[in-house]
Amino acid sequence: MGKTIQFESHKVELPFIYSLEHDEDVLEFYDQPPAFKINYQGSSGRNLGFFYTPDFFVIRTNSAGWVECKTLSELKSLIVKHPHRYSRGEDGQWHSPPASEQAVQFGFDFYIQSDNQINWILYRNITFLEDYYRTNVNTDNANRTQLIRAIVQEQPGITLWELLYKADLKNADEIYELIATEKIYVDLKSTLLVEPERCRVFCDQLSGAAYNLMVSSQTSTDKISSPVINLIPNTPINWDGKSYNLVQIGDTEITLRATEGNFIDLPLSEFESKIRQGKITASLLQHSNCNDDKIKSILLKASSKDLEDANRRYKSIEPILAGQAIENPTISERTLRDWLAKYRQAQQNFGYGYIGLLSCSNKKGNRNRKLPQVTLELIEKFITQAYETHKQKRKYEVYGAFSNACVNAGIPPDQIPSYKTFINEIKRRSGWEQTKAREGHRAAYPQKAFYWELEQTTPRHGDRPFEIGHIDHTKLDIELRCSLTGQVLGRPWATFLVDAYSRSILAVYLTFDSPSYRSCMMVLRICVMRHSRLPQIIVTDNGKEFHSNYFESLLALFECTLKHRPPAASRFSGVCERLFGTANTQLLYNLAGNTQITKKIRLMTKSVNPKNLAVWTLGLLYLYLCEWAYSEYDTTEHPALAISPKQAFTSGISQYGSRAHRLIPNDETWRILTLPTTQSGKVKVHPAKGIQIRGIHYWNSVFRDPLIQKTDVEARYDPFDVGIAYAYIRGQWVKCISEYYAIFKGRSEKEIWLATAELQKRNSNHDKQLTVRAKKLAEFLSTAEAEEVLLTQSLRDAQGKEVFQVIDEVRQKESFLEQLNFPSNTTEEINNNNLESSPSSLDITKLPQNLQSFDSY
Repeated sequence: MGKTIQFESHKVELPFIYSLEHDEDVLEFYDQPPAFKINYQGSSGRNLGFFYTPDFFVIRTNSAGWVECKTLSELKSLIVKHPHRYSRGEDGQWHSPPASEQAVQFGFDFYIQSDNQINWILYRNITFLEDYYRTNVNTDNANRTQLIRAIVQEQPGITLWELLYKADLKNADEIYELIATEKIYVDLKSTLLVEPERCRVFCDQLSGAAYNLMVSSQTSTDKISSPVINLIPNTPINWDGKSYNLVQIGDTEITLRATEGNFIDLPLSEFESKIRQGKITASLLQHSNCNDDKIKSILLKASSKDLEDANRRYKSIEPILAGQAIENPTISERTLRDWLAKYRQAQQNFGYGYIGLLSCSNKKGNRNRKLPQVTLELIEKFITQAYETHKQKRKYEVYGAFSNACVNAGIPPDQIPSYKTFINEIKRRSGWEQTKAREGHRAAYPQKAFYWELEQTTPRHGDRPFEIGHIDHTKLDIELRCSLTGQVLGRPWATFLVDAYSRSILAVYLTFDSPSYRSCMMVLRICVMRHSRLPQIIVTDNGKEFHSNYFESLLALFECTLKHRPPAASRFSGVCERLFGTANTQLLYNLAGNTQITKKIRLMTKSVNPKNLAVWTLGLLYLYLCEWAYSEYDTTEHPALAISPKQAFTSGISQYGSRAHRLIPNDETWRILTLPTTQSGKVKVHPAKGIQIRGIHYWNSVFRDPLIQKTDVEARYDPFDVGIAYAYIRGQWVKCISEYYAIFKGRSEKEIWLATAELQKRNSNHDKQLTVRAKKLAEFLSTAEAEEVLLTQSLRDAQGKEVFQVIDEVRQKESFLEQLNFPSNTTEEINNNNLESSPSSLDITKLPQNLQSFDSY
């Protein structure tokens, strides 16, 4: 109806709404219709009257009326409280006599819907398909629909599990969409979609109904025996609970052989008498496996009209099968006897009586080719040698040559096939092969059958995408310069997250910092930004960063399993190790400043020194590294897969489902949850100073609340901006500002760590007086060494911000590839942008004296 329907009960009203939405007999329904007055006698004997508002008003094909929805427990309570308002009939149906009296006056009905009348299987299925019912986008693909229907038509009653496996489509969602749009049929009232091994799929509802009738007519072979005994040798029979075989049938006697081997001779008259008395019966039916093939063949040959006729015939003889008389028969008795005989004969031969009711009249008659074999061979010769060639001759010219050949072969003119027949023979051969022969493989490619199965040439790591992911770091073989000063900053570290199943690169991160939990944090962030999920199992080496409390806690939060590779076993890291070599050979070794020459250090001169040839910056290299990883590498055939990682990834998602329930929203909450925290994960709120993280106090006005003060709260800090932190207060994360925000703003944790490490190394004598420490600090600040250490890290952090800028820009775009159209002056633009936001020198004298060492725990 395209209207919004309100409901109050999720246990009765909502399932009832779903049932109305999918009931073909329902034309319209409305919630909360206008009230009408009802009168009834209360339990005290007093007459009561009030305006009553039913839950729904339903208009059906042949009726209309009000509906009240109540749970069974509510009705049992109401019938005690208001015995004259509610009642329960002998059939178990609940009634409201005063409401029904008012409804009858208008020619309407009134009935009560209880929760025990709800088909919960149907409700669960409708809920499962709700997303497909609500979509307004037509994602139907004719080729895939035709493929799925062909599989279902070839195997009627195929389980949903088998269909999901055989179809091997882009996404299992496509099959569920076809079910929701009834382009393939599933009995949603009796089978659950969440149990695919039990759920059977058909082309249409008629086929499903025929299958159900056939199953209901199936003979139980361990209880029912054949009523007919064939008097031929080796026929098995039952007599007084024992099994015998007919050995010899004479004119006056019959010989039986027991299973023990002894023989019994019976007069033929006595044998027939025992059959009439029911003492001798045919042996239990034993159906061979070939019956299944026969049944399948008969069903495949049956048309929709045949199935419809068989369903009608079954309904006609169903009372007779149940031992009941037919009331007001509209079919002659002779016809019923004929159908019943065919039903029982099929029941005896196949175990399914329904098979005997299929007439398959459209398959009757002579199905052989009418044309002589010589003529058919001549037609095929001209089609293959004259029509299916690169000359692309027209059908009419080929037919003319064929006609002349028939005359020369002595075929009478009245026996030469017509032009229409010749065209039909060409159409019988149409398809990929014919188009390829006439127009080439490129033109025939759209007609080529899809390759739905992925062959395995090497053992896969995991059974599906996102089951196992490998994280590893490598130092890239290239020297980089600073985009601000031109100073050579050294070789960067790259962190890769690789899907083991498809070898696809899920995320890549570039930084000057050595491997730490910060690199792990960023590669996981990028993975969620690109795919909105994390691998179920993450495999790493035994690096310190992978054994940190932060990293383990983050993976546990999102139910990811962490596994460590055995130490000194590089083959266990073959997925990433092979990727490192590929990145070098395909990308880095083609760039200026690569360090290949350093492997032959004795041959290196100043003119070929990579540090002198370095021209690339961190931000620009990260752009091209992402383009290579997400585009070039992902679409190139992988030698271990025989297809590209993207194809393997897409195929795996299609076959094993998209698993949308594992999606992680790439929002601010996710970003905060990936930030590191303290050793305990919580900090105490100080009334005046706020929270303290690693010796630095952070403040937010919410800390003034007396109910929050002196309580333990969850806290996290940003390793790339130590000036801010986050605290989890009253169900949300609040941003806190450092007491030294003016100093720490925009400063990374690594930069602060270098400064505090130098201070702690120089001021290791804590027994000295403060004046001595101040003197030491002044001497330290005056040295060029301190300036050099902090300046280099400050420049590296500035280059790292270019990487963050790329990541943020990509996150805001729908397609990553759109970001890879680089202008010629990319480097100059990056330089200009960074000059404006270049960090100033860090004054170490303003650092707090109680700073803790910023170790990467």
